[in-house]
Amino acid sequence: MRKTLVTFVLIIICFIFQSSVFSYFSFGGIVPNLLIIITASTAMMRGEKAGLFTGFFAGLLADIFFGDFICIYAIIYMYEGYICGFFHRVFFPDNYILPLALISISDFISGFIYYILMFLLRARFDMGHYMTHVIIPELIYTSVVAVFVYPIILFVNTKMDMIVSKGARKFV
Repeated sequence: MRKTLVTFVLIIICFIFQSSVFSYFSFGGIVPNLLIIITASTAMMRGEKAGLFTGFFAGLLADIFFGDFICIYAIIYMYEGYICGFFHRVFFPDNYILPLALISISDFISGFIYYILMFLLRARFDMGHYMTHVIIPELIYTSVVAVFVYPIILFVNTKMDMIVSKGARKFV
């Protein structure tokens, strides 16, 4: 229950930072996608189920405030959280390469799927423009920010694991 509450608080904090603080540091209207960072990070640290729920709630929050339609981001982030959760089995807290790579891949895939669902299906075929002006800059910006945000999420998760294990030892 504590982990769920902490994850929910982290989602809210990432959403607030993404929508307010990083909007002042936008480059050409591009801000880093902190909700992808929290979704992929939680999925790798806790598994498929946690990634699925984190992705759904982070995506639903993005849909409510940023999206044109409800549940587009929720479905995209939910699947990305679930798929990133498969890497929980090979996740090691000391290795930063896998989490940062998965965060970057997740951001690229979410941008590409969003392009397909929102533009390509409405006969807007200028994929090169969308790729060079939206997807790639957001991917780079998110990857750079993930280098600094991921260790914070890892630290919070490690502390929560220690608190939960101390609480479990009291009853043994």
